[in-house]
Amino acid sequence: MDGPRPSTPHRFTGEELTTLRPLQREFPNIDAAVSEIARRSAECTLPKGTVHVISDIHGDYDKLRHVVNNASGTLRPLVERMFKDRLTPAELQEFLTLIFYPAQTLEHLEPRLRDHDAQRLFCRRVLRDLFAIVRTLARRYTQKHAARVFPPEFAELFNELLHEPAQERDAVYYEALSDSLVRHGRALQVVRMTVRVLRNLAVDELIIVGDCWDRGPRGDRVVDYLIKLPKLSFTWGNHDAAWLGACLGQEALIAHVLRISLRYRRTMQLEEGYGISILPLELLALSTYKDDPAACFKPKNEGRRDSLLVARMQKAAAVLQFKLEGQTIARNGDWGLAHRRLLHTIDRAAGTVVVDGKTYPLKDRYLPTLDPANPYELSADERACMDRLRQSFVTNPRLWEHMKFLLEHGSMHLVRDDHLVFHGCVPVDEQGQFLPMIVDGRPHKGKALYEALDVVLARSLERPTDKDRDLMWYLWCGPRSPLFGKDRIATFENDLIEDKATHEETKNPYFHLIHEVDFCDRILNEFGVDPARGLIVNGHVPVKIEIGESPVKRSGKAITIDGAFSAAYGDHGYTLVLEPERTLLAKHHHFESVEAAVREGVDIIPEISVLRQWEQPRTVADTERGAEIRRAIAWLERLAQAYRGNQLQQRPS
Repeated sequence: MDGPRPSTPHRFTGEELTTLRPLQREFPNIDAAVSEIARRSAECTLPKGTVHVISDIHGDYDKLRHVVNNASGTLRPLVERMFKDRLTPAELQEFLTLIFYPAQTLEHLEPRLRDHDAQRLFCRRVLRDLFAIVRTLARRYTQKHAARVFPPEFAELFNELLHEPAQERDAVYYEALSDSLVRHGRALQVVRMTVRVLRNLAVDELIIVGDCWDRGPRGDRVVDYLIKLPKLSFTWGNHDAAWLGACLGQEALIAHVLRISLRYRRTMQLEEGYGISILPLELLALSTYKDDPAACFKPKNEGRRDSLLVARMQKAAAVLQFKLEGQTIARNGDWGLAHRRLLHTIDRAAGTVVVDGKTYPLKDRYLPTLDPANPYELSADERACMDRLRQSFVTNPRLWEHMKFLLEHGSMHLVRDDHLVFHGCVPVDEQGQFLPMIVDGRPHKGKALYEALDVVLARSLERPTDKDRDLMWYLWCGPRSPLFGKDRIATFENDLIEDKATHEETKNPYFHLIHEVDFCDRILNEFGVDPARGLIVNGHVPVKIEIGESPVKRSGKAITIDGAFSAAYGDHGYTLVLEPERTLLAKHHHFESVEAAVREGVDIIPEISVLRQWEQPRTVADTERGAEIRRAIAWLERLAQAYRGNQLQQRPS
């Protein structure tokens, strides 16, 4: 017998049946529905997937790739445990390097693998060992989930290798497999694919907590790499909002992107990465600032372009930025930022400027395009330059592709395994009360502010208004922006005023209040996270490791994982790893280079700190994914009821 049946089946309304019909197309009969209920119920008993959380990449593509390739240091101990008694230290290191950098390692080994017999022996050993790791990692997942990361062309082969324990196969099996692949010239390709599968199984989900660009060399390559990952989530950072605004044509942000790229000599991401010519700015610098020493604008690094020319180009971009920011602020009086319009307070004869009611001498008095009668208006040459640059940004297909990807995978915040993740802060006053920010003409605060900004971001590539474009500037540097969280961004003062007191940027009270348990509990409650288990996770403000700062706040309920990942910020970094048994923090150090990793086995071996240990390993049922599965099962149960009551007709699968 099939089991008990309800005596009086539920009678569904027409509206309820309409809601079930899309599900009916996927599961056309009761057996298909029950099979899926059983599969999903079993999935809830599995260990939850391992989630890695990284913040503030800032264009450091090589370091990001290495940290992801070695699963934030968690793959090395697994491989060492499995093979330390069978492989020599040299063999073990070569095997690890193959896992981290398969293409480069195989290229390095190419002289040894030209001979078919040598290649055959290598592939026999390596494929057997790689699949031993794949099997170990795949035990955490359903077969359907694991199969998602298999290469389509070799899916059947990978399934065969996955579901047959190695001890039940003798050496002849692997010899036949690898020999066939070698004979057809596909063996090394399958090795690379197996490594990719292995790494994708090691990390179930990667979360980037904002700031892909700026200061580091190649923000474009960072996003290119993220696009290739099988499961990525992203929360917006203020630097990402700046690049999105530039892509949408917000001129102050275009000037900002150019200025900071020149300051750190990161123009390759513009010129080579996106094909955006900065020649208009170079011509402006050559004509307007041709005799200017531009001493306050010396670039931070060395590069191909003449340093003096780069300094003049940076100054030209900075003046454009200051003028265009003044225009942006004037258009948005509700922001209350009139005091940050500084150009009209400049006395060119005296060489001074007024900031917050106090007069300061300017370090650089040569401002040939500044019209005292209309200081925020661009000169004719500046206008022509900006028009050409704006056209390059708003019509750039690769930049738009990157922004579309981030918008599809991004949000202002997310929750994973009771961890509330966002980039910056929740704006509050000194008493910890949520501060409002105007979005779409209305004040929003707390979680409602995050949700309102998600709406604006979602529509930004399709139908942005001028107000939306300006909002990207405010998200970049506005006092109540949850992505920024400071009273000002002191670019003008840093560039043009000697007095360091004017360079101070006061953080929102959020950043000191997260040391208090009660405040953290209020934040967690606001976002629907259980305070008993919840942890606030944000980036944005680098942890000053050199002076002994800890990423874990005194409350024990908040953690900052911006460890200055990029070399330009400090060359440290953190990954927060959410495992079934524990939450741990991996602290990364300097990364030498890909070449050193391949030739010398150089690795980033992180320092591991265990933040939380669970008495019982957490399962899928304990996570947000588990809640989603339970909701899906409830709908499938309704579908099965509708089939039983013959209110929906069954069809063959």
